[in-house]
Amino acid sequence: MQISGFFLVDKPIGVTSHDVVDYLRKITEVKKIGHAGTLDPLASGLLIMAVGRECTKKIDEFKNLDKEYLATIKLGEISTTYDAEGEITISNLNNKQPSAKEVKQTLDSFVGEQVQMPPVFSAKKIKGQPAYKLARKKQKVELKTQDIVIYDIELLDYSYPNLKVRVKVSPGTYIRSLAHDLGQKLGVGAHLVGLIRTKIGDYNLEQAKNLKNIRVLSDLDDVKIEWS
Repeated sequence: MQISGFFLVDKPIGVTSHDVVDYLRKITEVKKIGHAGTLDPLASGLLIMAVGRECTKKIDEFKNLDKEYLATIKLGEISTTYDAEGEITISNLNNKQPSAKEVKQTLDSFVGEQVQMPPVFSAKKIKGQPAYKLARKKQKVELKTQDIVIYDIELLDYSYPNLKVRVKVSPGTYIRSLAHDLGQKLGVGAHLVGLIRTKIGDYNLEQAKNLKNIRVLSDLDDVKIEWS
């Protein structure tokens, strides 16, 4: 009998979410595997993995849960991808250094219901094509805004040009877009340089096992979660 269930995995930096799928396919010998929400290669943290046909059918129930992140944002520079993978240009030519009070007030202004524009370098589909593939070809990318909710933003540390925040958001929120929009509001530019997903719904990163420590099928036993 093949393994089936939902499992909490800590994705390391440098691999894609699909790399995690491929790796679990290898050690479980199960073809039908999915994940509840993509993490970019430069991001790390919690992935909920669905293993088996019946579980992958229910994966949207996890995708629709709220999420929490620890994000590191760099002021003074903008990026084509809104993160460190893109082409970087200096925006803050006058070397303006916003005060901690100004940064906190600006962060607070994002809390609540709002409309967000996804990055053009994203997996959003345009006529069946991921937007990032079109953007890489220098083709015109027209995405629609989406309604999101930012429940809370906490400024944890700030020493110009870097700041660290904890943010709780609704599903579908792009933290890269939040970083970019913060830079625009502050008038200095900004992009995301670090991201850790710490929670999906009530599931915590501390409960997960790092992918590097999953070598055999039995390693998944202690990260299986119950879901009705």
